[in-house]
Amino acid sequence: MSRGVPERVSPVVAARILLVEDEPTIAEIVEFALTSEGFQVTWRTLACEAETELAAGLHDLLILDIGLPDGSGLELLKRIRRGSDLPVLILSARNAELDRVLGLELGADDYVSKPFSPRELAARVKAILKRTARTHASAAEPAAGETTGASGFEIDETRATLRFQGCPLDLTRYEYLILKTLLAQPERVFSRAQLMDRVWPDPAASFERSVDTHIKTLRAKLREIDPHRDPIRTHRGLGYSIRIAD
Repeated sequence: MSRGVPERVSPVVAARILLVEDEPTIAEIVEFALTSEGFQVTWRTLACEAETELAAGLHDLLILDIGLPDGSGLELLKRIRRGSDLPVLILSARNAELDRVLGLELGADDYVSKPFSPRELAARVKAILKRTARTHASAAEPAAGETTGASGFEIDETRATLRFQGCPLDLTRYEYLILKTLLAQPERVFSRAQLMDRVWPDPAASFERSVDTHIKTLRAKLREIDPHRDPIRTHRGLGYSIRIAD
């Protein structure tokens, strides 16, 4: 694995990063690469230790290995996503497409395979933090309880929540951002690539079928509230849109 370290550059934010990695050599490389960029890094080796750290709510991003001595990193990611939208970058020796897709669909923001370039890892961390900062900034601008132009939907951007037919939707971060993007321009057809550009921190590291998976779960959640409505429209060969009325 390359041990090159990126040149020192001021970080996008003074971020606090939790690194969960059981291989000391890799942890040292990651820690040195990121602290050289000015980030604060806390290193833990076990999933249980990570959960204790996360419960304190003091971190801005999590770098997570999949294979941990006391459990699966993917299972930990599932537990995290039940109540947190903390940005997560998976760092794993598993390079199969299935593992990458699964990690992203479970809510990871990015997936880096070992061996990796410390310079690239630092760049991906910055990209995630930049995207997260933009999302939070745009969410802070509108007043709470803004009603969108799409019939039946209400969006509260200050709390990053959506209601459909008056009922709150229990959405993952990606589901929320996809639906928010569609609602911003009702009837406009967004290609999968356009949705990925607007939602994923690093679209090049994701797969277009991830969009289809999230659209499928979104539709299921909307049907639970109103089985007779399917506001998300599929345009074969083009992408997706949301209709403003039936």
